[in-house]
Amino acid sequence: MATELNSAIAPFEKEGVRGFLHTPIERGEGGMVLTHGASADSSSPLLVTVANAFSSAGFTVLRCDLPFRQRRPRGPPSPANAAGDRAGLKSAVVALRGLVRGDVFLAGHSYGGRQASMLAAEEPELSAGLLLLSYPLHPPGKPERLRTEHFRGLRTRAVFVHGTADPFGSIAELKQAIALIPAPTQLITIEGARHDLGGRRFDPSALVGAMSAGEVLR
Repeated sequence: MATELNSAIAPFEKEGVRGFLHTPIERGEGGMVLTHGASADSSSPLLVTVANAFSSAGFTVLRCDLPFRQRRPRGPPSPANAAGDRAGLKSAVVALRGLVRGDVFLAGHSYGGRQASMLAAEEPELSAGLLLLSYPLHPPGKPERLRTEHFRGLRTRAVFVHGTADPFGSIAELKQAIALIPAPTQLITIEGARHDLGGRRFDPSALVGAMSAGEVLR
Protein backbone atom coordinates (compact mmCIF):
# COMPACT_ATOMS: atom_id res chain seq x y z
CA MET A 1 0.00 0.00 0.00
CA ALA A 2 1.36 3.40 -0.99
CA THR A 3 0.75 6.64 0.85
CA GLU A 4 0.41 9.90 -1.08
CA LEU A 5 -0.72 13.28 0.19
CA ASN A 6 -3.20 12.58 3.01
CA SER A 7 -4.42 9.22 1.73
CA ALA A 8 -3.50 5.58 1.58
CA ILE A 9 -3.82 4.24 -1.97
CA ALA A 10 -4.26 0.54 -2.69
CA PRO A 11 -5.34 -1.62 -5.65
CA PHE A 12 -8.98 -2.65 -5.45
CA GLU A 13 -10.65 -5.65 -7.07
CA LYS A 14 -13.96 -7.14 -6.01
CA GLU A 15 -16.83 -8.79 -7.88
CA GLY A 16 -15.96 -7.32 -11.26
CA VAL A 17 -14.89 -3.92 -9.95
CA ARG A 18 -11.24 -3.04 -10.56
CA GLY A 19 -9.25 0.07 -9.76
CA PHE A 20 -7.63 1.91 -6.87
CA LEU A 21 -9.03 2.90 -3.49
CA HIS A 22 -7.98 6.18 -1.85
CA THR A 23 -8.63 6.01 1.89
CA PRO A 24 -8.12 9.36 3.64
CA ILE A 25 -6.11 9.45 6.82
CA GLU A 26 -8.66 11.87 8.30
CA ARG A 27 -11.66 10.01 7.04
CA GLY A 28 -15.07 11.55 6.48
CA GLU A 29 -18.27 9.65 5.88
CA GLY A 30 -18.71 10.25 2.14
CA GLY A 31 -17.43 8.33 -0.85
CA MET A 32 -16.91 8.93 -4.56
CA VAL A 33 -16.73 6.54 -7.51
CA LEU A 34 -14.53 8.14 -10.17
CA THR A 35 -14.04 6.80 -13.69
CA HIS A 36 -12.29 7.62 -16.94
CA GLY A 37 -12.86 8.65 -20.53
CA ALA A 38 -12.98 6.60 -23.72
CA SER A 39 -9.24 6.62 -24.41
CA ALA A 40 -7.97 6.34 -20.84
CA ASP A 41 -8.14 4.13 -17.75
CA SER A 42 -8.30 4.60 -14.00
CA SER A 43 -4.59 5.53 -13.86
CA SER A 44 -5.02 8.67 -15.97
CA PRO A 45 -3.28 11.72 -14.47
CA LEU A 46 -6.55 13.64 -14.30
CA LEU A 47 -8.27 10.93 -12.27
CA VAL A 48 -5.31 10.56 -9.92
CA THR A 49 -5.24 14.33 -9.36
CA VAL A 50 -8.97 14.55 -8.69
CA ALA A 51 -8.96 11.47 -6.46
CA ASN A 52 -6.09 12.87 -4.38
CA ALA A 53 -7.88 16.19 -3.95
CA PHE A 54 -11.14 14.68 -2.79
CA SER A 55 -9.52 12.09 -0.54
CA SER A 56 -7.48 14.88 1.05
CA ALA A 57 -10.85 16.51 1.82
CA GLY A 58 -12.04 13.34 3.58
CA PHE A 59 -13.75 11.40 0.78
CA THR A 60 -13.04 7.71 0.28
CA VAL A 61 -12.49 7.59 -3.49
CA LEU A 62 -12.68 4.53 -5.73
CA ARG A 63 -11.26 5.32 -9.17
CA CYS A 64 -12.19 2.39 -11.33
CA ASP A 65 -11.80 0.91 -14.80
CA LEU A 66 -15.02 0.61 -16.77
CA PRO A 67 -15.84 -2.90 -18.04
CA PHE A 68 -14.76 -2.08 -21.60
CA ARG A 69 -11.30 -1.16 -20.32
CA GLN A 70 -11.12 -4.27 -18.18
CA ARG A 71 -11.66 -6.34 -21.32
CA ARG A 72 -8.82 -4.72 -23.26
CA PRO A 73 -6.06 -2.25 -22.38
CA ARG A 74 -6.56 -0.01 -25.42
CA GLY A 75 -9.25 1.08 -27.82
CA PRO A 76 -12.54 2.97 -27.50
CA PRO A 77 -15.75 1.61 -26.00
CA SER A 78 -18.47 0.15 -28.20
CA PRO A 79 -21.90 1.80 -28.10
CA ALA A 80 -23.37 -1.71 -28.02
CA ASN A 81 -21.69 -2.32 -24.65
CA ALA A 82 -22.52 1.01 -22.98
CA ALA A 83 -25.19 -0.59 -20.79
CA GLY A 84 -22.54 -2.98 -19.51
CA ASP A 85 -20.30 -0.04 -18.61
CA ARG A 86 -23.16 1.48 -16.62
CA ALA A 87 -23.70 -1.85 -14.88
CA GLY A 88 -20.02 -1.81 -13.93
CA LEU A 89 -20.40 1.67 -12.47
CA LYS A 90 -23.38 0.52 -10.43
CA SER A 91 -21.32 -2.38 -9.07
CA ALA A 92 -18.61 0.09 -8.06
CA VAL A 93 -21.14 2.22 -6.17
CA VAL A 94 -22.44 -0.87 -4.37
CA ALA A 95 -18.88 -1.90 -3.47
CA LEU A 96 -18.03 1.54 -2.12
CA ARG A 97 -21.23 1.69 -0.11
CA GLY A 98 -19.90 -1.27 1.82
CA LEU A 99 -16.90 0.83 2.89
CA VAL A 100 -18.42 4.19 3.81
CA ARG A 101 -21.25 5.32 6.06
CA GLY A 102 -22.24 8.47 4.20
CA ASP A 103 -23.41 9.43 0.73
CA VAL A 104 -21.73 8.05 -2.37
CA PHE A 105 -21.23 10.31 -5.38
CA LEU A 106 -20.62 9.36 -9.01
CA ALA A 107 -17.91 11.15 -10.97
CA GLY A 108 -16.42 10.67 -14.41
CA HIS A 109 -14.37 12.26 -17.15
CA SER A 110 -15.87 12.54 -20.64
CA TYR A 111 -17.34 9.12 -21.61
CA GLY A 112 -17.21 8.04 -17.98
CA GLY A 113 -19.17 11.11 -16.94
CA ARG A 114 -21.72 10.56 -19.66
CA GLN A 115 -22.31 6.98 -18.52
CA ALA A 116 -22.50 8.13 -14.90
CA SER A 117 -25.16 10.69 -15.77
CA MET A 118 -27.14 8.16 -17.81
CA LEU A 119 -26.99 5.71 -14.91
CA ALA A 120 -28.21 8.42 -12.54
CA ALA A 121 -31.11 9.17 -14.89
CA GLU A 122 -32.00 5.46 -14.94
CA GLU A 123 -31.60 5.02 -11.16
CA PRO A 124 -32.06 8.38 -9.36
CA GLU A 125 -31.56 6.90 -5.88
CA LEU A 126 -28.21 5.30 -6.70
CA SER A 127 -25.98 8.31 -6.01
CA ALA A 128 -26.28 11.52 -4.02
CA GLY A 129 -24.70 13.70 -6.70
CA LEU A 130 -22.69 13.82 -9.91
CA LEU A 131 -19.31 15.33 -10.80
CA LEU A 132 -19.02 15.51 -14.60
CA LEU A 133 -15.58 16.46 -15.90
CA SER A 134 -15.53 17.63 -19.54
CA TYR A 135 -18.96 16.27 -20.40
CA PRO A 136 -18.79 15.25 -24.12
CA LEU A 137 -21.76 17.30 -25.25
CA HIS A 138 -21.21 16.42 -28.91
CA PRO A 139 -18.42 15.05 -31.13
CA PRO A 140 -15.91 17.75 -32.17
CA GLY A 141 -17.22 19.70 -35.15
CA LYS A 142 -20.68 18.07 -34.97
CA PRO A 143 -22.81 20.28 -32.69
CA GLU A 144 -26.01 18.77 -34.10
CA ARG A 145 -25.21 15.38 -32.51
CA LEU A 146 -26.06 16.31 -28.94
CA ARG A 147 -25.74 13.74 -26.16
CA THR A 148 -28.44 15.17 -23.94
CA GLU A 149 -31.40 12.83 -24.46
CA HIS A 150 -31.44 11.86 -20.78
CA PHE A 151 -30.95 15.34 -19.31
CA ARG A 152 -34.69 16.04 -18.89
CA GLY A 153 -34.99 12.88 -16.79
CA LEU A 154 -31.99 13.59 -14.57
CA ARG A 155 -33.08 14.15 -10.98
CA THR A 156 -29.61 13.97 -9.42
CA ARG A 157 -27.67 17.08 -8.37
CA ALA A 158 -24.75 17.66 -10.72
CA VAL A 159 -21.55 19.68 -10.94
CA PHE A 160 -20.12 20.20 -14.44
CA VAL A 161 -16.45 21.15 -14.87
CA HIS A 162 -15.61 22.33 -18.38
CA GLY A 163 -12.74 24.02 -20.20
CA THR A 164 -13.38 27.08 -22.33
CA ALA A 165 -11.38 25.52 -25.20
CA ASP A 166 -13.08 22.10 -25.12
CA PRO A 167 -13.95 21.01 -28.70
CA PHE A 168 -16.65 18.65 -27.38
CA GLY A 169 -18.85 21.61 -26.49
CA SER A 170 -18.60 25.33 -25.84
CA ILE A 171 -19.53 26.92 -22.53
CA ALA A 172 -22.57 28.52 -24.18
CA GLU A 173 -23.71 25.17 -25.58
CA LEU A 174 -23.22 23.46 -22.24
CA LYS A 175 -25.18 26.13 -20.37
CA GLN A 176 -28.08 25.66 -22.77
CA ALA A 177 -27.96 21.89 -22.27
CA ILE A 178 -27.69 22.07 -18.47
CA ALA A 179 -30.86 24.16 -18.41
CA LEU A 180 -32.74 21.02 -19.42
CA ILE A 181 -31.88 19.28 -16.12
CA PRO A 182 -34.68 19.57 -13.51
CA ALA A 183 -32.24 19.25 -10.58
CA PRO A 184 -29.76 21.61 -8.91
CA THR A 185 -26.67 22.10 -11.09
CA GLN A 186 -23.43 24.03 -10.98
CA LEU A 187 -21.02 24.83 -13.82
CA ILE A 188 -17.36 25.48 -13.07
CA THR A 189 -15.39 26.78 -16.06
CA ILE A 190 -11.63 26.37 -16.48
CA GLU A 191 -10.24 29.19 -18.61
CA GLY A 192 -8.17 27.97 -21.56
CA ALA A 193 -8.52 24.26 -20.72
CA ARG A 194 -9.24 21.69 -23.39
CA HIS A 195 -10.99 18.33 -23.03
CA ASP A 196 -8.29 16.79 -20.84
CA LEU A 197 -8.46 19.72 -18.39
CA GLY A 198 -4.68 19.67 -18.40
CA GLY A 199 -2.49 22.60 -17.53
CA ARG A 200 -1.83 24.77 -14.53
CA ARG A 201 -5.22 26.47 -14.62
CA PHE A 202 -6.99 23.35 -13.31
CA ASP A 203 -6.86 23.40 -9.51
CA PRO A 204 -8.76 20.41 -8.08
CA SER A 205 -8.45 21.66 -4.52
CA ALA A 206 -10.26 24.83 -5.58
CA LEU A 207 -12.87 22.60 -7.23
CA VAL A 208 -13.50 20.77 -3.95
CA GLY A 209 -13.88 24.11 -2.18
CA ALA A 210 -16.24 25.51 -4.81
CA MET A 211 -18.42 22.42 -4.72
CA SER A 212 -18.62 22.47 -0.93
CA ALA A 213 -19.41 26.18 -0.87
CA GLY A 214 -22.21 25.64 -3.37
CA GLU A 215 -23.59 22.82 -1.24
CA VAL A 216 -24.24 20.79 -4.38
CA LEU A 217 -22.59 17.73 -2.91
CA ARG A 218 -24.07 18.03 0.57
